[in-house]
Amino acid sequence: MTNPEEHPTAQVCADGGLPGPRAEHGGGAPVEIITARAVPLGGIRAMDVRRTLPQRRRSLIGAWCFIDHYGPDEVADTGGMDVAPHPHTGLQTVSWLFEGSISHHDSGGHAARVLPGQVNLMTAGAGICHSETSTPDAERLHGVQLWVALPEEARHRPERGFEHHVPEPVEFDGGSALVFAGSLLGSRSPVRVYTPLVGAEIRLRPGGVLDLPVDPGFEHGLLVDTGGAVTLEGVRVPEDALGYTGVGSRTLRIANEGDGDARLVLLGGAPFGEEVVMWWNFLARSTEEIRRYRQEWEDHGERFGRVEGYVGHGGPGRNREGMERIPAPELPPVTMLPRRNPPPHARSDA
Repeated sequence: MTNPEEHPTAQVCADGGLPGPRAEHGGGAPVEIITARAVPLGGIRAMDVRRTLPQRRRSLIGAWCFIDHYGPDEVADTGGMDVAPHPHTGLQTVSWLFEGSISHHDSGGHAARVLPGQVNLMTAGAGICHSETSTPDAERLHGVQLWVALPEEARHRPERGFEHHVPEPVEFDGGSALVFAGSLLGSRSPVRVYTPLVGAEIRLRPGGVLDLPVDPGFEHGLLVDTGGAVTLEGVRVPEDALGYTGVGSRTLRIANEGDGDARLVLLGGAPFGEEVVMWWNFLARSTEEIRRYRQEWEDHGERFGRVEGYVGHGGPGRNREGMERIPAPELPPVTMLPRRNPPPHARSDA
């Protein structure tokens, strides 16, 4: 999914350094609450997404650098998703749906249908472009779109990768999980990532409690999709918000204290040790790289290739605004200043 902001801010995401000692909060790890901000995806009947990363409070959780949460949206009301071809560099996109169906086409020659409970991972490397549209039979759209920052040794690779995986449910007392990245609860996803990561959908029945074994070298974020009474380490995490715990925990207690089912997305990873400049759909290491990527996209350069098979809601090859591809926003004439990620432990002022 593209970043739809007309004037995207420049960010330099950096490792926060070595963690401090693990603090105690109600007998468990401290939890920082990161609330979402609304961003319109675009169009006459704009589909809104709720963004929890990146923000001023925190730019990365492990290598996860972008979290958009959307729906449930009635396609008849919003017009659905219609994102014309747009570029990416230096990252992987991870598409995970709860409801609906999305058609994906990219310049690596991959065409796929994104369905609930099935992960689709695209690796940009040195450059890729892709389109995303809700399919004609999709009545509702509901899910998350995630980005993962690539480390230096992987971000220049010319291969335009795409992987698909259908994880088997992991049942536990009180609920179940679907592991779409990394390893958790004895389940391992085969999709390739380039830094230590974990990603999973977790469902908890009313009254369900999960004492989740985790890697103590990972920081974690728990996004609440549904469930108005979810706690992480005893701290209430509101719907649409992200509960963040830093490194040092071997077990995280997640509980559903409500009378309805809860659906959650757990994301975690080893703190990312590289500075990453993020602007629009590009991840880079400097302002100069961003300027070059933007100009190459505007010049229809070979770095990004070309999407074949895109059928937008405005007809073959066009979205409902008539665009064949999304033009890059104007780049501010400034050098991008660092916005450093805080150290990998929850802050008490959250």
